[in-house]
Amino acid sequence: MDTGETPMDTNEASTGDAGIADLVNDALRTVKDPELGLNIVDLGLIYGVDEEAGAVTVTMTLTSPGCPAGGQIMEGAKTAAESVEGVESATVNLVWKPFWTADRIDPKVRAALGY
Repeated sequence: MDTGETPMDTNEASTGDAGIADLVNDALRTVKDPELGLNIVDLGLIYGVDEEAGAVTVTMTLTSPGCPAGGQIMEGAKTAAESVEGVESATVNLVWKPFWTADRIDPKVRAALGY
């Protein structure tokens, strides 16, 4: 688990084979924060998905360093990434910079939540 800075600050899949990265990003939508009941992509917890030769790296954060569901969410992200055809292995890098704020939540979801 890496806690360094991330070079990306987007909810989009990033480099590598865009097809697999996009599919992984879609699979990550099945992973929900159990406390909030929202998927980790719409929450803005995913900072990037990189793929190279079947190895995927998911760079993500949590809503807070003390998130009690952090391990469960990260394991769910790894499992979801590895469920995508063409992915041989997945690594989840946890980063704290940039720090997560509610501004990272998908605008449509944020509006539905009243933000």
